[in-house]
Amino acid sequence: MNTQWLEFTSLIKEHYKKDFVPLHEPTFNSKELEYVTECIETGWISSVGAYVTRFEEDLARFTGVKRAVAVMNGTAALHIALKVAGVQENEEVFMPSLTFIATANAASYLGAVPHFLDVSEKTLGLDPQKLEAHILAIGEVKRNQLFNKETGRVIRAVVPMHTFGHSVELEELQLICEKYHLVLVEDAAESLGSYYKGKHTGSFGKISALSFNGNKIITTGGGGAILTDDEELANYAKHITTTAKVPHRWEYEHDEIGYNYRLPNINAALGCAQLEKMPEFIEEKRKLTAFYEELIAPLEGVMLFKEPEHSTSNYWLQTLMLDDSLKRDEVLTFLNENGVMSRPIWTPMHELKLYAQMPKADLSTTGRLNQKIINIPSTPVKEV
Repeated sequence: MNTQWLEFTSLIKEHYKKDFVPLHEPTFNSKELEYVTECIETGWISSVGAYVTRFEEDLARFTGVKRAVAVMNGTAALHIALKVAGVQENEEVFMPSLTFIATANAASYLGAVPHFLDVSEKTLGLDPQKLEAHILAIGEVKRNQLFNKETGRVIRAVVPMHTFGHSVELEELQLICEKYHLVLVEDAAESLGSYYKGKHTGSFGKISALSFNGNKIITTGGGGAILTDDEELANYAKHITTTAKVPHRWEYEHDEIGYNYRLPNINAALGCAQLEKMPEFIEEKRKLTAFYEELIAPLEGVMLFKEPEHSTSNYWLQTLMLDDSLKRDEVLTFLNENGVMSRPIWTPMHELKLYAQMPKADLSTTGRLNQKIINIPSTPVKEV
């Protein structure tokens, strides 16, 4: 690596005023402390309390959906979203191989089978054209259901993931789902505050999932949420994430196997304060993008990934794209050793031993991107 790369790391550390810059940190101020303190003083800190309801209502309002159901993490949100969307044991679920493992695990929890698809270099998410080509090659519609001719299994759903906050081509995916009788379930874990053609991600599918992990654009410490316009699905999701307990003044009656997935009130209090600052977070994220775009201009063999056409991204994680003149692991080693925390994209799901035998399409773009993508520090720096 040359002196220009050394200057690149020095300017990042100067920007953040740190000798070692983490990938993404939460940003808190007095509002979080105020809400959490109030929550503690009331004694309502667990899965029941005013902040849980408020957080759900605020999320629904912010994203433009009718209902939000708060849960303990993004993986739980995906698990329940797939369950209430109708995914059953031994059915297949289309999803990108280039995703965090939670997408595949959520299907596996239901006894369903992840079916891995390729992504687009334009969005880093599911490629609609490749999806339809794959359906035409292996699929067959019978009795208003799509079957995999090679396995005999029903293919029930498509789960696009909005990588690093950049929206996939949602309208094209909607049309494919309608044409082939598939349920669209959005993995919007990374895309709170991102829009496709002016509409918030997570509001296109039948149901979707958000994450509020400590490294996300807003955090509840650990947490997630299910979004939907379907009141019946929302009510069912809320029921089974609270152990499927039938409401009663004192009796403990449960009408099916449920899950103890409800978000605690104290975490929701943190989320309410964080959500109030989303406009400022987004503004600072976009300023950071402009800062990096200028910073990498002198560097050869690298570009900054920018939001796709028709999209407005939250720029959750800033992303460098390397060309063939640079080796990913050499760049990662240099950045980390020089005080700039950086990470590759996740190991593609089909390359993990536990998912290596799952059905898959051609994944050539996934393979290329795996060797080209690096995430660099992405925390908004302004105190908000």
